[in-house]
Amino acid sequence: MAKRRAAILVLEDGRTFHGEAYGSVGETFGEAVFNTGMTGYQETLTDPSYHRQVVVQTAPHIGNTGVNGEDDESDRIWVAGYVVRDPARIGSNWRSTGGLEDRLGVEGVVGIAGVDTRALTRHLRERGAMRVGISSVEDDPRALLERVRQSPQMVGADLSAEVTTATPYVVEAEGVHRYTVAAVDLGIKRNVPRRLAARGVTTHVLPAGSTIDDLLATGADAVFFSPGPGDPATADGPVTLAREVLSRRIPLFGICFGSQILGRALGFGTYKLGYGHRGINQPVLDRVTGKVEVTSHNHGFAVAWPGREPGTAAGPVVPDEVIETEFGGVQVSHVCLNDNVVEGLRAVDVPAFTVQYHPEAAAGPHDADYLFDRFAELIEGRGPDGQPGAGRNLSEGRTNA
Repeated sequence: MAKRRAAILVLEDGRTFHGEAYGSVGETFGEAVFNTGMTGYQETLTDPSYHRQVVVQTAPHIGNTGVNGEDDESDRIWVAGYVVRDPARIGSNWRSTGGLEDRLGVEGVVGIAGVDTRALTRHLRERGAMRVGISSVEDDPRALLERVRQSPQMVGADLSAEVTTATPYVVEAEGVHRYTVAAVDLGIKRNVPRRLAARGVTTHVLPAGSTIDDLLATGADAVFFSPGPGDPATADGPVTLAREVLSRRIPLFGICFGSQILGRALGFGTYKLGYGHRGINQPVLDRVTGKVEVTSHNHGFAVAWPGREPGTAAGPVVPDEVIETEFGGVQVSHVCLNDNVVEGLRAVDVPAFTVQYHPEAAAGPHDADYLFDRFAELIEGRGPDGQPGAGRNLSEGRTNA
């Protein structure tokens, strides 16, 4: 095998790692984040939520199963750069139609291999996600560091328009058609309409800049706000649209970025997490059922629950707490058990709920797939806890904050 070209990775704080070019030769910049998933690298690479991010894979061996034409979550690779420790020399799987490095090269994705990804991940956990540059054409870390510090930050980045569909399209229901959903594409993954189609739902996928009239023109029974990249504090258009949906009491479900959008529409703030949640092994408590789910995550921002903003005392969200908003009461429905971050919201008086993680994760786990059933129940006129009405509390009592 020919010797690989040398490459360097330089973080915003000056920490430098040396390795070899992987994928396309060149230079790239983005926000350095790490993903703890042991599987699903193809789904990660093609997830629009990773737009403008350089993904560090903590699993040491990447590319083992090659790539195929079925597992993509969109029509291209979205990551700004890719960092791996030990790339597979041969992709071995009966579904494989090519090699990962070849795919990265074809799509112009600059990567680096041979990096101590454990050390890099520990650094990001301690210092937080930060800007980074990868180059296989520059050998001076100081020169690359200067360009890293000139690159845009993720805070304040409005990216939905860069990843959304240019034109509306429809994914038909499987079997008997039951409902129609208008999905606002803020960076949607293909598995979302597939999971809805399996429940008899026809999905109209609409551009991020759609209006309430565009949504209503589809004849939709409900609205979905998709995952996506960027800072939710910049997404004023989708927030205004979500408020229009809430005011009409149209059933609404939001995932990840869509959850943050709904949070803002309800009057809550958002904030950037230190290093985010990215992986397929995050424990989340569903406070409706009391069960703990192993879930897939990809988010660097979260909803700020009143009294629990960054810097406040740690501790579980008050179980019976209901915050009154312009649209009625809202409860926290899901909580991350690693750090108590709000992972889901449930409106008490209007038909709307969200989760911050990914029940549609094609690579798994599938513990949270039931949330699409909850969405169907919400459309049927039952609450997201499966009970009649949209206003049933998670607890017997109700404590207003």
